[in-house]
Amino acid sequence: MTFVRVCGLGELEEDTPKRVEVDGTPVSVVRTEGEVFAIHDICSHANVSLAEGEVDDCHIECWLHGSRFDLRSGKPDALPATRPVPVYPVKIEGDDVLVSLTQES
Repeated sequence: MTFVRVCGLGELEEDTPKRVEVDGTPVSVVRTEGEVFAIHDICSHANVSLAEGEVDDCHIECWLHGSRFDLRSGKPDALPATRPVPVYPVKIEGDDVLVSLTQES
Protein backbone atom coordinates (compact mmCIF):
# COMPACT_ATOMS: atom_id res chain seq x y z
CA MET A 1 0.00 0.00 0.00
CA THR A 2 1.45 3.34 -1.05
CA PHE A 3 0.88 6.34 1.20
CA VAL A 4 1.22 9.98 0.10
CA ARG A 5 1.81 12.95 2.40
CA VAL A 6 -1.21 15.27 2.16
CA CYS A 7 -0.55 17.79 4.95
CA GLY A 8 0.91 18.34 8.38
CA LEU A 9 -1.07 17.30 11.44
CA GLY A 10 -0.83 20.89 12.68
CA GLU A 11 -2.65 22.08 9.53
CA LEU A 12 -5.81 20.22 10.53
CA GLU A 13 -8.25 22.07 12.77
CA GLU A 14 -10.56 19.91 14.87
CA ASP A 15 -13.87 19.20 13.06
CA THR A 16 -12.85 21.28 10.02
CA PRO A 17 -12.44 19.32 6.77
CA LYS A 18 -9.42 20.05 4.58
CA ARG A 19 -9.66 19.33 0.86
CA VAL A 20 -6.55 17.80 -0.71
CA GLU A 21 -5.78 15.89 -3.89
CA VAL A 22 -4.03 12.54 -4.02
CA ASP A 23 -2.95 11.63 -7.55
CA GLY A 24 -5.79 13.76 -8.94
CA THR A 25 -8.42 12.31 -6.58
CA PRO A 26 -10.23 14.81 -4.33
CA VAL A 27 -10.08 13.80 -0.66
CA SER A 28 -11.41 15.41 2.51
CA VAL A 29 -9.11 14.97 5.49
CA VAL A 30 -10.77 15.43 8.87
CA ARG A 31 -9.37 15.52 12.39
CA THR A 32 -12.09 14.69 14.89
CA GLU A 33 -12.51 12.82 18.16
CA GLY A 34 -8.75 12.27 18.44
CA GLU A 35 -8.42 10.58 15.03
CA VAL A 36 -7.75 11.59 11.43
CA PHE A 37 -9.97 10.32 8.62
CA ALA A 38 -9.81 10.54 4.82
CA ILE A 39 -12.98 10.31 2.75
CA HIS A 40 -13.66 10.91 -0.95
CA ASP A 41 -14.45 14.61 -1.24
CA ILE A 42 -17.37 14.39 -3.67
CA CYS A 43 -20.89 13.69 -2.37
CA SER A 44 -22.44 10.57 -3.92
CA HIS A 45 -25.76 12.38 -4.35
CA ALA A 46 -24.60 15.67 -5.86
CA ASN A 47 -21.30 16.65 -7.41
CA VAL A 48 -20.21 18.97 -4.59
CA SER A 49 -17.27 19.05 -2.19
CA LEU A 50 -17.86 17.45 1.20
CA ALA A 51 -14.98 19.55 2.60
CA GLU A 52 -17.33 22.52 2.52
CA GLY A 53 -19.69 20.76 4.93
CA GLU A 54 -19.77 20.42 8.69
CA VAL A 55 -18.35 17.65 10.88
CA ASP A 56 -20.23 16.32 13.89
CA ASP A 57 -20.18 13.01 15.78
CA CYS A 58 -17.70 11.39 13.34
CA HIS A 59 -19.88 12.33 10.34
CA ILE A 60 -19.47 14.85 7.54
CA GLU A 61 -22.56 16.60 6.20
CA CYS A 62 -22.94 17.71 2.59
CA TRP A 63 -23.71 21.42 2.65
CA LEU A 64 -26.03 21.28 -0.39
CA HIS A 65 -28.75 18.79 0.57
CA GLY A 66 -27.81 17.63 4.07
CA SER A 67 -26.66 14.08 3.36
CA ARG A 68 -24.42 12.80 6.18
CA PHE A 69 -21.59 10.29 5.71
CA ASP A 70 -19.86 8.27 8.41
CA LEU A 71 -16.15 9.17 8.33
CA ARG A 72 -15.22 5.61 9.33
CA SER A 73 -17.21 3.74 6.67
CA GLY A 74 -18.33 6.30 4.08
CA LYS A 75 -21.91 5.09 4.47
CA PRO A 76 -24.69 7.68 4.32
CA ASP A 77 -27.07 7.92 7.24
CA ALA A 78 -29.23 10.79 6.00
CA LEU A 79 -31.07 11.20 2.73
CA PRO A 80 -30.98 12.11 -0.06
CA ALA A 81 -27.69 10.18 -0.50
CA THR A 82 -28.10 6.40 -0.65
CA ARG A 83 -24.66 5.36 -1.96
CA PRO A 84 -21.53 5.38 0.21
CA VAL A 85 -18.39 7.31 -0.67
CA PRO A 86 -14.93 5.72 -0.47
CA VAL A 87 -12.85 6.08 2.68
CA TYR A 88 -9.08 5.78 2.61
CA PRO A 89 -6.42 4.56 5.05
CA VAL A 90 -4.57 7.25 7.00
CA LYS A 91 -1.16 7.04 8.71
CA ILE A 92 0.43 9.62 10.96
CA GLU A 93 4.23 9.76 10.90
CA GLY A 94 5.53 12.48 13.17
CA ASP A 95 3.66 15.59 12.01
CA ASP A 96 2.91 14.16 8.54
CA VAL A 97 -0.57 12.97 7.55
CA LEU A 98 -0.34 10.27 4.89
CA VAL A 99 -3.22 8.87 2.83
CA SER A 100 -3.44 5.84 0.57
CA LEU A 101 -6.01 5.63 -2.22
CA THR A 102 -6.52 1.97 -1.42
CA GLN A 103 -10.07 1.91 -0.07
CA GLU A 104 -10.76 0.60 3.42
CA SER A 105 -14.41 -0.04 2.62
